[in-house]
Amino acid sequence: MQDNLWQAVLGEIEVSVSRASYITWFKNTRLLKYKDEALTIGVPNVFIKQQLEGKYNQLIVDTLAKNGVKPERVEYKIHSSVIPKKSPEMQETASAHPQTSSESTKATRLSTTTLTHTYRQGLNERYTFENFIVGSGNELAYAACQAIAQNPGSRYNPLFVYGGVGIGKTHLIQAVGNAILANNPKAHIVYVSTEQFVQEFLDAIRFKKNTDFAGYYRGADVLIVDDIQFIAGKEKTQEEFFHTFNALHQANKQIIISSDKPPRDIPTLEERLRSRFAWGMSIDMQNPDFETRCAIIQTKAISHNIDLPPPVVEYLANLVQTNIRELEGALNQLLAFCEMRALSPDIQLATSLLGSAKMRPKHLNSKQIIERTAKHFQIGIDELLGPKRDKDIVVPRQIAMYMLRSELHLSFPKIARELGRKDHTTAIHSVEKIEKEVGFDTEIREAINQIKERLYA
Repeated sequence: MQDNLWQAVLGEIEVSVSRASYITWFKNTRLLKYKDEALTIGVPNVFIKQQLEGKYNQLIVDTLAKNGVKPERVEYKIHSSVIPKKSPEMQETASAHPQTSSESTKATRLSTTTLTHTYRQGLNERYTFENFIVGSGNELAYAACQAIAQNPGSRYNPLFVYGGVGIGKTHLIQAVGNAILANNPKAHIVYVSTEQFVQEFLDAIRFKKNTDFAGYYRGADVLIVDDIQFIAGKEKTQEEFFHTFNALHQANKQIIISSDKPPRDIPTLEERLRSRFAWGMSIDMQNPDFETRCAIIQTKAISHNIDLPPPVVEYLANLVQTNIRELEGALNQLLAFCEMRALSPDIQLATSLLGSAKMRPKHLNSKQIIERTAKHFQIGIDELLGPKRDKDIVVPRQIAMYMLRSELHLSFPKIARELGRKDHTTAIHSVEKIEKEVGFDTEIREAINQIKERLYA
């Protein structure tokens, strides 16, 4: 009865929040008990507990009421039944028995990645959908990759994923290969960096192994190519990749490509390749937002059996705002320091250890954000704070509200007051509107990035 009730509640919540928010905050929860007018919800960790209590409690209460349940209070409890299983790294260490399915799958991977070159790396088994943190900046790419994993070669072919350094492109595209291989261990999955592809092509010419080279890549069921921008300027390699692409696409084999920029911005890329990359779906993966960065930190810490206090999580999330690898590096530095000295991580230790790193300036305040936004759009501050509803005023005003929320984490009533509004629902609407539009409106995204650069210069 309890499970059915909670599944009904989750079903309604899933359609009322973004996919990223649902996966991050609600997916791994369950109803533990409903007794004596108190309803207890089990959560995996303290950070999710804090978010549900502070941000989503009213949504949960209202959704429960829609389903005929009106407890006097809702409690959130960290419970072992909803704590995620050990990370893939820990599972690999613990799994030492021969003849298991995982060993068999691993053997299949090895056999398909060492046919010609001993330095072929192949897929990294640690990159899975399960340990990929979904946020507003990557949820479209995540959804497309999951669709491909279910039915490779039929949709989004090719898939072209692009974005800045260290935001999870490699993890996501390899997760597709690992998921396909888990469903079909006999599938021939080829993952290759472009630098490796170029080197293998040069070796094939040098040792007259062109046929072996072409046969290996054109025999793939799924070809995953990382950092395609490095093929720029290499005419012969581009020609070979062109023929490989055509052979696979004609055979309805899945092609997945990543880059740090969209095809149109890759210099000296042949037009025939540029056009083929546009045949399928191109997705811009963006920098992780604050909540996603917090979720990444918490998940990584839990994989080390460490439960970080929320202030430390939020400090790290503000410390590194664009590069997930740097974010993980800062976390690893903190955890290693604590482990060597048998200390528990706290906010004082984190700030003293990592305080020299680049972070949001302590002096940053609402006035600076409002002034910088007005200056960027070449309008007066009095206009930004005034009653005008012209589009050239409203959009900058909405962006200013969005930045007060994303950079300073102000409450909606506070944001409304800072922009001269009486009703905080205006701030809620503005922030939600920009959060949606920043995903597909390049002009708005670029404006926000430029304002940030000036603020943090």
